[in-house]
Amino acid sequence: MIERRFTVLDLIDLDLKQHNSLNLRCLCGRRGLPREIMVPEINRPGLALSGFFDVFAEKRIQVFGYGEAAYLQKMPQQTTEVHIKRFFSFEVPCCIFTANLTPELFFQKEAEAAGCPVLQTEISTTEFVSRLIRILLTIFAPKKSIHGVMVEVYGIGVLIIGESGIGKSETALELIKVGHRLVADDVVEIHCVNGNVLLGTGANKIIGHHMEIRGIGVINITHLFGVSAIRDRQQLDLVIMLEDWNPNKNYDRIGVDEEYMDILGVSVHKLTLPVKASRNIRVVVETAAMNERLKNMGYDSAKEFNHNILKWIESKSAKSVYFGQEDVI
Repeated sequence: MIERRFTVLDLIDLDLKQHNSLNLRCLCGRRGLPREIMVPEINRPGLALSGFFDVFAEKRIQVFGYGEAAYLQKMPQQTTEVHIKRFFSFEVPCCIFTANLTPELFFQKEAEAAGCPVLQTEISTTEFVSRLIRILLTIFAPKKSIHGVMVEVYGIGVLIIGESGIGKSETALELIKVGHRLVADDVVEIHCVNGNVLLGTGANKIIGHHMEIRGIGVINITHLFGVSAIRDRQQLDLVIMLEDWNPNKNYDRIGVDEEYMDILGVSVHKLTLPVKASRNIRVVVETAAMNERLKNMGYDSAKEFNHNILKWIESKSAKSVYFGQEDVI
């Protein structure tokens, strides 16, 4: 569930660009703009307009396209007015007319009386519904804030976590210097979309692309490295945990035994990287990202290495049995 109320006014005020923009404007019913949108679904109210309200989804945003608009115009006025009055007896969040369609004056009058916002957009019905559902699913998606830094490395979303002062921001800064991109620093907000896709973004859009570097202070990545050095959001594919090198700990040297981190019910591949002065963590993170990309393409270097070793052992054992131990080179 979302953490705060999401209202019709919030929907209009969403700062969305290009192919995500909804281009909404309010025609009437402005006193209903604080109405809460409670579910991430939409409804095409054709059945309700014909007088069938038994399964009317009144909690959903009501979208009116060419079909609904034509029906309102062709039905007898007396019948239409009865159905519209019944329609507005339900506290629907809002009505949205697509393709620059304008509702009849009686419809607007009843909406105004009921305090139901009526919105309009020039976007076609199919395209608008697609955008709106995508936006609502993101807004209503389960989310979690994680302390760390998220970067995009070779197309792989990498979340770098670890104790304070371990070098998360410094590692991200080195990655940005060689062409990789920052998603968020300090606090990363993770959204679970469609039940199995994790999207990372900055918890605060105003400070999302700033970084705190101890000894320097807060720096603006966009101003220093340009817009090509940032991303607003990125799918999370890999978690890398930085920790101080412990000489008594046995670190994974083959990579067969994989570790995962559960985030909002989704398992994400996790690597633990020991940090010490002689290690180039930036190069290790780049290699880990490339290796993760290969795994996503179906190629696992560690498993292939293990398989080849087993084949070699079996081959040596077979030769020993057949030729005798002293004949095996």
